[in-house]
Amino acid sequence: MASFGEALHGAGKNYNNVFYITLGSGVGSGIVLHKEIYHGAFPGEAEMGHIRLDKTGRTIESSCSGWAVDKKIRDAVRIYPEGPLAKLVNGGEGAEAKVLTDAIQLNDAQAVKILDETCDDLAFGISHAVHLLHPETIILGGGLSFLGEPLRKLVQQKLTLYLMDVFQPGSPIQLSSLKEDAVPVGALALAIQHKNY
Repeated sequence: MASFGEALHGAGKNYNNVFYITLGSGVGSGIVLHKEIYHGAFPGEAEMGHIRLDKTGRTIESSCSGWAVDKKIRDAVRIYPEGPLAKLVNGGEGAEAKVLTDAIQLNDAQAVKILDETCDDLAFGISHAVHLLHPETIILGGGLSFLGEPLRKLVQQKLTLYLMDVFQPGSPIQLSSLKEDAVPVGALALAIQHKNY
């Protein structure tokens, strides 16, 4: 629903072919082609989060979801308890990714490393979608997308490292414009589209 909402009424409204990724507790995705949701054969479609990053079984979800980033931050705080990142987390547990942007602005080396590694893994995973689908645009949504421009810009930059020359510089990556309203907007748009069925 979020992909449909963004494609019709959000950041993808001026494109025909949209690939949407939500970075929340997990990693989900959706494909909208010519203003219609793409449905794969049962039982699934566009399972971006389960794309393997290597042969060990490491997935995009295990490396790039909000919960994965929270864990990376907790691990860093245990190793560097006196750093700016640890001070921003301040002993709390849960949704640590919210402090990542502030820690980066304080030049915390661990925060910069976490963002860099996460964006690199995400860009590598996205490169597979670009090679297979070559969407007109890719939209990042979900809670982790609230990191904003630093996330978007770094994923866009790193995407170029993994694309064949003819696909350079890659599909433009945007942040969700509907944010938390993407799902209800998508549900309403789908209901309106199918009201005559």
